[in-house]
Amino acid sequence: MPVTAQPHQSRRRRRRGVLLAAATVVTAGALAAAALPASANADANRHGHGHGHGHGQGRYQDVQLLSFNDLHGNLEPPAGSSGRVTEVQPDGTTKTVDAGGVEYLATHLREARKGNRYSVTAAGGDMVGASPLLSGLFHDEPTIEALNQLDLDVTSVGNHEFDEGAKELARLQKGGCHPTEGCYTDKRFKGADFPYLAANVLDEKTRKPILKPYWVWKKNGVKVGFIGVTLEGTPGIVSAEGVKGLAFKDEVETINKYAKELQRQGVKSIVALIHEGGFPASTSYNYDCDAPGAGDGVSGPIVDIAKNITPQVDALVTGHTHNAYVCTIPDPAGKPRMVTSAASFGRLYTDTTLTYDRRTGDIARTSVKSANHVVTRDVPKAPDMTRLIDKWGTLAAPIGNRPVGHISADISRDGTESPLGDLIADAQLAYGRSQDPETDLALMNPGGIRAPLTYAASGAEGDGVVTYAEGFTVQPFANTVNLKDYTGAQLVQVLKEQVSGPNEAAPKILQVSSGLTYTLDLTKTGADRVVADSIRLNGAPLDPSATYRVASNSFLAGGGDGFPTLNQGANELVGADDLAALEQYLTANSSATDPIEPPAADRITVVR
Repeated sequence: MPVTAQPHQSRRRRRRGVLLAAATVVTAGALAAAALPASANADANRHGHGHGHGHGQGRYQDVQLLSFNDLHGNLEPPAGSSGRVTEVQPDGTTKTVDAGGVEYLATHLREARKGNRYSVTAAGGDMVGASPLLSGLFHDEPTIEALNQLDLDVTSVGNHEFDEGAKELARLQKGGCHPTEGCYTDKRFKGADFPYLAANVLDEKTRKPILKPYWVWKKNGVKVGFIGVTLEGTPGIVSAEGVKGLAFKDEVETINKYAKELQRQGVKSIVALIHEGGFPASTSYNYDCDAPGAGDGVSGPIVDIAKNITPQVDALVTGHTHNAYVCTIPDPAGKPRMVTSAASFGRLYTDTTLTYDRRTGDIARTSVKSANHVVTRDVPKAPDMTRLIDKWGTLAAPIGNRPVGHISADISRDGTESPLGDLIADAQLAYGRSQDPETDLALMNPGGIRAPLTYAASGAEGDGVVTYAEGFTVQPFANTVNLKDYTGAQLVQVLKEQVSGPNEAAPKILQVSSGLTYTLDLTKTGADRVVADSIRLNGAPLDPSATYRVASNSFLAGGGDGFPTLNQGANELVGADDLAALEQYLTANSSATDPIEPPAADRITVVR
């Protein structure tokens, strides 16, 4: 089983106050079926242009659905591998394409809408949270402003929408200045012009959704309903404070419930926005997901969800796994249904054609087609987005441009064990020892590492210089570095929890500090994948009854990401901010003449 990095895990967001022309690369669009029946085409032709984008009112009307997901406040083009997509070529080879940035996303979406009078834009959650400094420093107000200017019509909530809790999410929806930091500019923050949908997120007291469960798009008699949900498991990947007082319900049951309600209101065409996703068989965005057979090209939670959502729902826009796919998965009636995801960080958008039958009010599912498109950077920048970035960038610059360290080359977050994961774990170990010299090791969750450190300068700082903004982008959650005592037996159990229980299907391999080594045997299953007798600390086996002092971020120390044993530690010492620990480590261990080299990432031996 492959070990899948989980870039989407959530933690509490970092808080800092400051006063101060067309899509050029297209997939081989997956089709649910060939085309409309001959009788349908004939009917459309009798009405002149009823199946196209003309002004007539024929029986069939194409509705363009543009969608994206997991933007995570990436207004500027993401750096390194986070700002590239892989594209499969006609000869079977692959190449990478630079992608992303809202200045380019705006241009691509606006160009795509041209000639499409019936066009709606929707998103699959995690628009905010785990954001780079440009947005995260201002509690993601810049991203909401950008989405308003992008003419986003509707989005589901994702797990990251709860990083700062339900009250802050309500503020992003309704507007108003931040309750403690106030207004960042001379204008009151007006909130989102689009509805956030949270059908399966209930107030524990009222048992009602905290935001709208659904929304209906209407134009000239055409009606399409949207139901929005986040993954039921959100409480396990968000800090406890962020989901306090909330209940997260089953995705399928919730969508089926509201699909019936929409049907009773006469809305027959329905799209589900689901912040949960899958894992395609290829990392190429234009991989033909249906080539082996319907649904065979994708695995993961979305498959079972899709197979059980009522056939009344016509298409699923998904997210959360940061993967790209356009697949058909059979609904409970065995009928193929489109399921899409546009990777993350604004690198792709999906263009789906839904053919609306005015006679029935439903989507003619035999004609649904979809394709992912790259947000290439070879188109003109949208001037309004450039102005928005410049405005917020000016406010952020005094903090963000400050140098904090030097590196000799890119430090990647990719892989089962990543160089950047090792670096962060070493930084937390060093910080732990500054608080308690008896600290033995540090553990870091891979989902808390949001971006690589790149050697090339992002601004005027010069190559190899790490700025505070770059560090913020790597670790934006404002977790603290906490110390706890565990027995050797508990530490073995922690390592087993990486590949068992809730993490068995999609392992979360902790990044480990220098001195901790072990073997991960992926030819085995469950907890057996961690070879217990291979675990060594500074060359010696762990003593099951001995006590070890461990540093980890507060999210992990609280049992987050499916590590309940980490919540059982004793003698907790709550330390400083995790970004401060990284900053201190970079400053103390690097200089312009002696930069930090990428760690070898050789602490975990992987057997495949």
